Amino acid sequence: MTLAAQQAGRSTATWRIRVTGLVQGVGFRPFVWRVARDSRCTGWVRNDNDGVSIALNASRAELEGFVAHLRAAAPPLARIDDIAVLQEHEHEPFDDFAIVASESGTMRTAVSPDAATCADGLAEFLNPSGRRFRSPFATCTNCGPRLSVVERAPYDRSNTTMAPFAMCPDCEREYADPDDRRFHAQPVACHRCGPKVRLERMDGRPVSFDSFSMLDDTDAVAGLIERGEIVAVKGLGGFHLACDARNETAVAKLRARKRRSNKAFALLARDLDVVRHYASVSDAEARLLLSPQAPIVLLDGCDAQGQVAASVAPGMATLGFMLPCSPLHHLLMRRLDRPVVMTSGNCSDEPQVTEDGQASCELGDIADFLLCHDRRIAVRVDDSVARMIDGKPTLLRRARGYAPAPLPLPRGFEQAPELLALGGELKATFALLKSGQAIVSQHQGDLENDRAFDAWRSSLELFEQLHEHQPRAVVIDRHPDYLSSKHGRTLAEQQRLPLIAVQHHHAHIASCMAENGIPLDSPPVLGIALDGLGQGDDGTPWGGEFLPADYVSYTRLATFQPVSMPGGAQASRQPWRHTHAHPMADLGGPAFRMNVAATQP
Repeated sequence: MTLAAQQAGRSTATWRIRVTGLVQGVGFRPFVWRVARDSRCTGWVRNDNDGVSIALNASRAELEGFVAHLRAAAPPLARIDDIAVLQEHEHEPFDDFAIVASESGTMRTAVSPDAATCADGLAEFLNPSGRRFRSPFATCTNCGPRLSVVERAPYDRSNTTMAPFAMCPDCEREYADPDDRRFHAQPVACHRCGPKVRLERMDGRPVSFDSFSMLDDTDAVAGLIERGEIVAVKGLGGFHLACDARNETAVAKLRARKRRSNKAFALLARDLDVVRHYASVSDAEARLLLSPQAPIVLLDGCDAQGQVAASVAPGMATLGFMLPCSPLHHLLMRRLDRPVVMTSGNCSDEPQVTEDGQASCELGDIADFLLCHDRRIAVRVDDSVARMIDGKPTLLRRARGYAPAPLPLPRGFEQAPELLALGGELKATFALLKSGQAIVSQHQGDLENDRAFDAWRSSLELFEQLHEHQPRAVVIDRHPDYLSSKHGRTLAEQQRLPLIAVQHHHAHIASCMAENGIPLDSPPVLGIALDGLGQGDDGTPWGGEFLPADYVSYTRLATFQPVSMPGGAQASRQPWRHTHAHPMADLGGPAFRMNVAATQP
């Protein structure tokens, strides 16, 4: 019996439902299809420019249950911002419930962030009788690469770095089945049709697998790490450098080769049990580590059970831990009961390496071995960094797992025109304002580096294409010499768009207002911005500002006394230089030294 026949005799109406939020590219349409099927409702679901649109034949009680189910059981990567329901004046008959194409006929599914291996995927990956047992590229609609593999719009397999890997019949059948976890999962693959992993020596000599036992090339890396070797590992959004975090000789060697004097290294652990031997982990921190975003989480070190090498985080009381974010990393860590240093694959101040040939060339003097594969990385995406502050997760670096998920802006921004905001020069990001949301790029690094600047421009072009963004104006920092500002002036001139220059510290305060949900029409707040330098209204550098401000305007109420910057631009990277400069300027050298001496025991 068809669904339409089952509905006969029931009092039903036709409802139009609009779901907005992060609901494209996350398995939301097949989820709706399953909910409708279980509810015995007819109609259809499709993507549109604003999110997901649903037509549903149902009674009011069935509608309420349907909407409640959407909110309560949405896919793990989805984020529902709003569900709007409208009853149609005329009843529209449907024979079944179907997933249909968008109105334009072209499915321009939004790109979601890369996501760590889901629980279902991990269980399948560990099942010896399954066809994806120990598959380093197993994925589904709930996990796997997204942003890091996309090359152009629309987001489908032919426009990603999975295009060279034709799906086998089994994967193709899963991809086409709405009742399967892999329905329209663009990176779907298995051992038979997916990318292949290979282990190489950096010196070009063949790898001798006879010297250690192994299940496969990835498992061999675990043995190399146990022996004190440094291995370059190709991750989701770039290469990492890995070594045994308990081996002081290996960590010190990595630090010297990478020319990284004292900045802490990130750590990768197999599971939470391993993390807890080296750091204190609260329930909230555990949830953050285990989340689909799988960021590096800064944790308080714990000396009671285990210790990492002193060179991992010199002079620091915290350790940055993350858990495996892909099947390849799960394979790598499977038999390692110790933490592994997993730091960006680059020399200090250089962007993370993303290409195999580049890794062999630029990391050859750092790593001894190279674990790579034949799926290209289209977009560089660093690891995100987070910390729990006042019981809430706070992002210190927003990248893998979070970007490019749009950030809803407070009330009042719904009618704002589309804008392109290019940000600053250090730790750079850019943002697209569209439909009352900010689509913020992943962390791009420092634009002073030529490769980082080239990648920033490439990402900018990709984001505008993926989101069909048509800016009405270009927004830049007021500083005239920032590379991002110079590029913005060029874009505005080429596209004949208005150019809006924003004072640096006002931008910081406005972003804090938005982060805390303050509406557009709210009265001014008192903002205190202590972030380096910004070009002021009077043409001089400002820093240490007290600004009563709203989103549109500000007043310079007070400021610190201007002082010389010890080391020039280096003072922006090392704030202690400013701390030293202010008392020196106020007291003078002799008086400052006398005061310091008086505080000594």
